[in-house]
Amino acid sequence: MVMIDFDSIEEKILPHFKDGRGEMRSAAYIDGANRLMRNTLAPGHSIGLHKHEANAEIIYVLQEAAKTIIDGKEERLATGLVHYCPNGHTHSIINDGGCDLVFLAFVIAR
Repeated sequence: MVMIDFDSIEEKILPHFKDGRGEMRSAAYIDGANRLMRNTLAPGHSIGLHKHEANAEIIYVLQEAAKTIIDGKEERLATGLVHYCPNGHTHSIINDGGCDLVFLAFVIAR
C-alpha cells in the first residue's frame, strides 16, 4: 500500500498537453502502469482530444467547472462530479470558466 500526498510531489508544467491549449500543471504518482494525478487547468486552457487505447481514465473534479467532449458529445463537469473515459474512447477537457479547474485523474491500465 502507498499513501499519496500530492502536496509533497513536485508539480510539473506540461505545455500543450495532448495538443491542448496553454498548459496543465500536474503532480503525479506513477507506478509504472498506472498514473494518479492532481491536475490544474487555468481558464482558457485545455487537454487536447485523445484516445485511450491501453487504459481508461477517471476524473474527479475538486474545484470549478469545465466542458468535456467524449466521443464527440459535449458534457459539463462540475465540482464533485466524475468523468469516465473507457478504454477505446476519446475525450478532451476545456476550462471554459473563469477560475482554475482542479481535478484528480486516474489513468488505469487494462
